[in-house]
Amino acid sequence: MVDLSQKEIDKKVSKRLNLGLLNKWHPVLPSYKVQNELVGITRLSEKIVLWRDEKGNLSALEDRCPHRGARLSLGWNLGDNIACWYHGIELDGSGMIKCVPASKKSSMEGKKIIKSYPVKEIEGAIFLYFGDQENPEPCDLTLPEELTSGEFSNFLCTAMWNCNYRYAIDNVMDPMHGAYLHAASHSMAFGDKEADMQIVETKTGLVFEKVGQRDVNFDWVEISDTGGIWMRLSIPYRKNAGPGGSFFIVGFATPVDETHCQVFFWRARRVTGWQKDIWRFMYRNRLEKLHWEVLEQDRIILQNMADNARENELLYDHDKGLARVRRMLKKKAHEQISKLSDKELVSAEL
Repeated sequence: MVDLSQKEIDKKVSKRLNLGLLNKWHPVLPSYKVQNELVGITRLSEKIVLWRDEKGNLSALEDRCPHRGARLSLGWNLGDNIACWYHGIELDGSGMIKCVPASKKSSMEGKKIIKSYPVKEIEGAIFLYFGDQENPEPCDLTLPEELTSGEFSNFLCTAMWNCNYRYAIDNVMDPMHGAYLHAASHSMAFGDKEADMQIVETKTGLVFEKVGQRDVNFDWVEISDTGGIWMRLSIPYRKNAGPGGSFFIVGFATPVDETHCQVFFWRARRVTGWQKDIWRFMYRNRLEKLHWEVLEQDRIILQNMADNARENELLYDHDKGLARVRRMLKKKAHEQISKLSDKELVSAEL
């Protein structure tokens, strides 16, 4: 093993954690954002270009032309291939160079130099798999029933926040803030403003909950790693908010870079048949605006925290859930760094 000090290793682990964990599926955009044009994005501090072919199938590549490094997202969508604006180099969805139009016989053709990303579309969102050199093939992705069962109907809400994604996770893993920050919300105006908290381990993560206050307010939250790291919670709804019982939220926080993230929240209720139609109508016409107001409250709080706020905290018992999650994520980052080869460890830009 290369002889790096513990301080240097800790620095690389911290950097990986801030940039985002690899060997996971991450949602990167709502599906409607990618239509006929090339779309360039940054996620996990990696520049990526996405496009659809004539059949609507998605491809994603490193946003860098292998010829001279121009951004591919500035070029053209040719269907199965894309072409760089700078010199017309054509690549397919695997990243293979298919054509060098300025040269009849180019040694560049047939080569794969840039990275391609496995793609999934799930419930209105585009997911990409971000693997390291040891795990280039995508892992399985298992999502909760609110996104996979026909018994639920959902709406995707997504927003860009100017904070590290870890603060977004911390926010969700803190049920107690609902009784204060969201106290005027139509859905969180009930329940005690104090509670005993407990951690319940699961096979894929944990549940952090208020003791004896289920189905009163924002009383519990679950975090799981099942090929992607997602969170889930429920908020009890009064009957005048429509059919379907409790309102569920399934969330992801996807890193953009070290100081920005994109949050994805699916809002779901257990409804089918004619009740599904009523629920979807009520959501669009009466509830969606209220939910955006709650999300804005979270955004304002987090974006006005210092980037290093985590380094100057005084935590107490209600924070043991987020503290446990922080340790869990740090352990995963350490495992990823420790599996790098000596050469990769030294050269890693971490």
